[in-house]
Amino acid sequence: MEQRQLVERARRGDHDAFAQLAAGSVTRLDAAARLILRDHELARDAVQEALVRAWRDLPGLRDPDRFDAWLHRLIVRACIDQARIRGRRPIEVEIDPIFDTPTPDETQTVADRDQVDRALARLGPEHRAVVVLHYYLELPLPEAAEILGIPLGTAKSRLHRAIGSLRRTLGPDSHWIELEGGRLA
Repeated sequence: MEQRQLVERARRGDHDAFAQLAAGSVTRLDAAARLILRDHELARDAVQEALVRAWRDLPGLRDPDRFDAWLHRLIVRACIDQARIRGRRPIEVEIDPIFDTPTPDETQTVADRDQVDRALARLGPEHRAVVVLHYYLELPLPEAAEILGIPLGTAKSRLHRAIGSLRRTLGPDSHWIELEGGRLA
């Protein structure tokens, strides 16, 4: 069944249609939440909160074709809410890749991922959110700005500062910070 039809049915109170929509999105929502929050448990809470908000607010969604963008906006807001609640205690978390890509040297990939993970951990949640939406979820920057509820210029500024911070943290000769196909390598 087409997503638009599922959204329309869910807007009318169809629990099964909403369950199908949620099941199709939960993996990406969880991955984004883990990258933003840096904590598996908080990420699960944020996903649950976003899905509860989605169910509750779905009748007010004006454009069913924008369901995915709307859901991304809800997860980012839930993550930022969770980050504010938890405070600024440091948490170490392992990054699981969102996309499966073949890698020639698994050892180097793990080391690189660990360094990128540490660099991302130094960013604030608002900056991490822009990086996750743009590079990991591959959303255009205007759409990421819309999801975050900020002007495009602010999103560009946050992304620029985040990438600058990542480059400073990772060092000038970090070959894997280069962008590959719009994603952080």
